[in-house]
Amino acid sequence: MPSLLPVGDPAPADGLLPRPGATDAPDASAAPESTAAPAASRDFGLYVHVPFCRVRCGYCDFNTYTATELRGVKQSDYASQAIEEMRFAAGVLDASGYPRRPASTVFFGGGTPTLLPATQLAAMLRAARDTWGLADGAEVTTEANPDSVDAAYLRTLADAGFTRVSFGMQSAVPSVLATLERTHDPLRVPEVVRWAKDAGLDVSLDLIYGTPGETLDDWQRSIDAVLANEPDHVSAYALIVEDGTKLARQIRSGQVIAPSDDLQADMYERADAAFGASGYEWYEVSNWARGASHRSRHNLGYWVGHDWWGIGPGSHSYVGSTRWWNVKHPAAFAQRIAAGESPAAGRETIGEAARELERVLLLTRVRGALRIATLAPAARREVAGLIADGLVDGPAALRGTLELTLQGRLLADAVVRRLT
Repeated sequence: MPSLLPVGDPAPADGLLPRPGATDAPDASAAPESTAAPAASRDFGLYVHVPFCRVRCGYCDFNTYTATELRGVKQSDYASQAIEEMRFAAGVLDASGYPRRPASTVFFGGGTPTLLPATQLAAMLRAARDTWGLADGAEVTTEANPDSVDAAYLRTLADAGFTRVSFGMQSAVPSVLATLERTHDPLRVPEVVRWAKDAGLDVSLDLIYGTPGETLDDWQRSIDAVLANEPDHVSAYALIVEDGTKLARQIRSGQVIAPSDDLQADMYERADAAFGASGYEWYEVSNWARGASHRSRHNLGYWVGHDWWGIGPGSHSYVGSTRWWNVKHPAAFAQRIAAGESPAAGRETIGEAARELERVLLLTRVRGALRIATLAPAARREVAGLIADGLVDGPAALRGTLELTLQGRLLADAVVRRLT
């Protein structure tokens, strides 16, 4: 089942946000990576959640629903509901005193966005363009399962203004995919990558490592398959066993063996070495790109503290110092949208101490993003020890930025604890 929403304050039906404070005024100054910087200096990103899947994978706790779980909601109505929330969002930002900003990035995630017809994704993108405008060179991404698109579908997306597609490959080994309950044939991945490239789209391939029963040899097959497809970007995430999922129940009952931390560390090191040798640079702990131009700018917006509005059931948003989250079920979302009310279920205001903790936590993971001079004095005094322990790169620190070594990436949480 999808994870629970956070506990926060009630969200008003009109959705209005606290008006920008002094640090959001156009003449304020702050470190560029800080969410306290003026609103006009922060990029604005749009996330569109499409909460539909054909089947629920046993490891997944995302806010997704199969056809039998929709309680009468029609997938065919979803695009119009999402477009209504976009219009509502623009009105809220205007009324709350935030400057109009074109969207620098748009990201369709899920679920499986490509379960919807390509024309519906195109309509939602067109509505985003009509509502806010798109910045010059805006990045527009959709996630996709390899078995949910064909060449014509991808051409339609490219013609509509999409620039990037992120395929959920997860593994090249059928037995690993079966354990994850992924439905696609790994032999289809090269085909969809070729179609996407032919359409002019950047391609990202997403991997999961540490699946129960997966061996280092299995993982090497997946690494080799990724490199053979020559994507522009690769994400590789260690499998996390989330409470409440089918996989968690299987591990508790002894049906499968929990992933090994040591094996996952070996898998990460092997992937990083292979990707680096093939020209992919790590820029965030779990992400590699063929040069800076192919980094996921949308995800970087989350990590460096820009603003974003999340559209759809269960989506999270973050503007200024306010974070909020929408009601989870598509039926509840549709009801709020039909009533002209905010779909937000709750929200919280992020205080200075929490904001600083999040800033350090997120920027530590991004290569060269955290400036040592912006750390608190006690944290700055920790940097020399982190270098001595082999967790932080010394030459980068001399240049003024904190950059994790390979060992530091494996122990990123420990580094953050020493800095906060």
